This record gives sequence, structure tokens and C-alpha cells, in this order.
Amino acid sequence: MIDTQAAPQALTGDRADLQEALAKQRFFLVNTLRGLSDEQVVSTPTVSELCLVGLVKHVTATEESWLDFIENGAPAQEGEPDYEGHANSFRLLPGETVAGVLAAYERVAARTTALLAGLPDLDDSHPLPEAPWFEPGARWSARRVLLHIVAETAQHSGHADIIREAIDGAKSMG
Repeated sequence: MIDTQAAPQALTGDRADLQEALAKQRFFLVNTLRGLSDEQVVSTPTVSELCLVGLVKHVTATEESWLDFIENGAPAQEGEPDYEGHANSFRLLPGETVAGVLAAYERVAARTTALLAGLPDLDDSHPLPEAPWFEPGARWSARRVLLHIVAETAQHSGHADIIREAIDGAKSMG
């Protein structure tokens, strides 16, 4: 069980390294939205369907689902995968706002920090769900999941950097 009510403590070792690496990638991702209008952050200026706020929304949902995995293991699979839900994780839907997406990302970031501080052992693991992209019978530790979250955030930060450059020429680094 993760103690999310404990007073915040300074992270050390692997926990501090994971937190710092994730914070850096989060900054690069969110920084791609700086100074843009709501219309610009939902625009798709490349041949891709990706938009800046959609990438933040997707990374938020992905991080949250992996935190659920760390805490509870893989959910039982029922029926077909939710392809529409996955596609919608990349776009702003009616009733959603840019501010709401950014606030949700902040909440998930705080949850990750609390998990890092309260998880008894980064080696705690769960079996991965059955999927063609996972080795059958594989398990991931909390540490491995957190490394995956860092990699996922970095990958989508790179996508966002390309989209931002297509919008107005700005780059997140340089």
C-alpha cells in the first residue's frame, strides 16, 4: 500500500533521479504550449493528427494508467480494446479546456511524486497485461514502469517540439 498521506519528504537515490528526469521531460512537453493561443495548441500543422494539448492529455492519461498499474496491477481485460478512447486521448474533446488538461497533468504529477515518496520498494512488481507488445509472462517493477513513463514523456515531448516548430518556428531547446 502506498502512503499518499505522509508528509512530503526529500527524495533520494533512484527516487530523486526518477523524479528529476520526469520533471525535466514534463517541462519540455508543457513548454511547447507557452505563448500560444487555444486555437494554436489544438492545431495540427503537420501531416500527423497530433496537436500540442492532445499530447499533454495523452501523456497525462498514460502516466495515470501506469500509476494505477504500480498500485493495483493490470486491470482485468474485458472485451475489445478501446481504440476510440485511445484516439480521443490525443485530442481536446467538447467540454474540455486547455487549462483543464494542464491542471489534470499537474494532479497526475503530484500523484507520481506522492507515489515515489510512499512506495515501500521500487522493486515491487506486477505481471504485465497480455498484449502483443509485451513478452508473455513478463513483470515490470515500479522502477521499470517509472522509467517507461520518463521515456513516454520524452518521446511525446519530441513530437510536441516538432509540432511547435511547425506552428511558429519556436523550439523548446534553442
